[in-house]
Amino acid sequence: MAGGFSVSASASASSGTEFEAKITPIVIISCIMAATGGLMFGYDVGISGGVTSMDDFLREFFPTVLKKKHEDKESNYCKYDNQGLQLFTSSLYLAGLTATFFASYTTRRLGRRLTMLIAGVFFIVGVIFNGAAQNLTMLIIGRILLGCGVGFANQAVPLFLSEIAPTRIRGGLNILFQLNVTIGILFANLVNYGTAKIHPWGWRLSLSLAGIPAGLLTLGALFVVDTPNSLIERGRLEDGKAVLKKIRGTDNVEPEFNEIVAASRVAQEVKHPFRNLLQRRNRPQLVIAVLLQIFQQFAGINAIMFYAPVLFNTLGFQSDASLYSAVITGAVNLLATLVSVYSVDRVGRRMLLLEAGVQMFLSQVAIAVVLGIKVTDRSDNLGHGWAIMVVVMVCIYVSSFAWSWGPLAWLIPSETFPLETRSVGQSITVCVNLLFTFVIAQAFLSMLCHLKYAIFAFFSAWVVVMSLFVLFFLPETKNVPIEEMTERVWKQHWFWQRFMDGDNHHIVNSAGKINTV
Repeated sequence: MAGGFSVSASASASSGTEFEAKITPIVIISCIMAATGGLMFGYDVGISGGVTSMDDFLREFFPTVLKKKHEDKESNYCKYDNQGLQLFTSSLYLAGLTATFFASYTTRRLGRRLTMLIAGVFFIVGVIFNGAAQNLTMLIIGRILLGCGVGFANQAVPLFLSEIAPTRIRGGLNILFQLNVTIGILFANLVNYGTAKIHPWGWRLSLSLAGIPAGLLTLGALFVVDTPNSLIERGRLEDGKAVLKKIRGTDNVEPEFNEIVAASRVAQEVKHPFRNLLQRRNRPQLVIAVLLQIFQQFAGINAIMFYAPVLFNTLGFQSDASLYSAVITGAVNLLATLVSVYSVDRVGRRMLLLEAGVQMFLSQVAIAVVLGIKVTDRSDNLGHGWAIMVVVMVCIYVSSFAWSWGPLAWLIPSETFPLETRSVGQSITVCVNLLFTFVIAQAFLSMLCHLKYAIFAFFSAWVVVMSLFVLFFLPETKNVPIEEMTERVWKQHWFWQRFMDGDNHHIVNSAGKINTV
C-alpha cells in the first residue's frame, strides 16, 4: 500500500533561480525520523497476513477458521473465508479513513510535528491493546487505534518531508516514505517467519514488535522542528524564518521565506477549499488523483501483499514455506522501489506506468493459468517446479508494481494540485486510497473463495483498463515546476484543455509578473 506522497511549493523562485540550500544534517535526521511513520504503516500491513496464518492466533480468536483450515472438507480456496478475520485486517483502514479528516484539520491548525506526535501516541496505545489482547474486541480496538495512527501519519509525514526537503532532492526524500513502507513490510515478514516457531505466544510478539517503529516516530516527533511552511501558515513568521535558516544552513533565506509567505496568503484567501476543489478548472487533477488511487488498489497489489502467506498456504505451500515466500516478495518490493527512486525523473511517469502495465498483465494471466490447471478445489499440491513458477510470477508482478503504480499513484496527485487546493486534495487522495484498500481487504478472501483462480484474471482486466487510461488521459509531468502545470501540461493536453478555457486563473510567469489567463 504503498504510498509516499509529496505536497510542496516549487522551490524555484519566480525569477527561475534555485534557492540557496545546503543539505544539512538536521534535514537528513528530520526526514529519517519522520519517515518512520511509513515504517509503522508497512509493518502493520505486513504483519496481519502472517499472524492470521498462525494456528495459535486462530485457536485463540478464530477457532472456526482453524477447524476449516485443518479439516479442509471445503474448497481449498475457501479456507480463510471469514468476515471476522477480514475485519481484523481491514478495520485498520476504515479507522485510518475516518482519522484522515481530523488529521487534515490538526495538520493545518496544530502543525505537522504535533500531528506526527498524535500519530505516534495512537500507534503505541494500539500496539499495547494488540499485544495484550484477551479477546476479539481488544484485538479490533487495537487495530482501530493503529488505523487512527495511520490516518494522522499519512497526512502529516509526507507534508513534513516535502516541506523540509530542498527542491533538488525532494522527489528522492519523498519516496523515502514509500521506501520505509516496503522496509516495514519486509521486516514484518521476517518477524513472522521467526515467531511462527514460538508457541503459543508467537503472534503476541509479532504484534508487539510494532512498538519499535511506534516509539521511533513518537521520539522523532518530540525532537524534530516543525516545518517553516507550517509555522508561517499559523502566523509565526519569525519562528518560521529562524527554522528556515537552520534547516537550509544559510542566512540567505529571504527569497524562499517570501515565497512561502506569499503562498500561505493565497492559501488563506481560499475560504472553502472543498468547494474550490470542485471548480471546473480543478477537475482534471481531481479526476486523475481519484482514479489513480482506485486503479492502484484494483491492480491487486494489496490483495497479494496482505495475504501473501495465506495465499501461498492456499496453494499448498506448507506454513513455513509460505512465510518464506512472503519474505521473498517483500524483498523484491523493496528493491523495485529503489528502481523507481532512480528512474522516475529520468524516464518519466508515463513510461514507467505503461511498461509496468504490460508486465503486470502478463504475470497475472500466467498465475491464473497455472492455478487454473494445477490447483483444483480438493488437490492443492502444486509440485515443486510449478510452486517456484508461481512465486517467480508473483515477484515479477510485485516488482513492476513497486516501480510504477506504488509510488506514482501518490506522487502524481501531489505534484498536480495547485497550492490552494493541495492540502484538501491530499486528504481526498488518502481517503479514496484507504477506502478502496478497505474494500479490497474486506472482500479479497471471499473473492478468492468464489472466483478461485479467476481472481487474477479479474485483476488483470483492471490492469488493461488502467493502462489505457494512462495512455490516453495521463499527461507527462516530469521536470515541470508545480506552478507551471496549468500552462505547460493541462492547456496542452488534447482532452483536459477543454476544462481550462475561459478561466481567469492567475499564474505567475517566469518573470514574476502575474498573468491572467
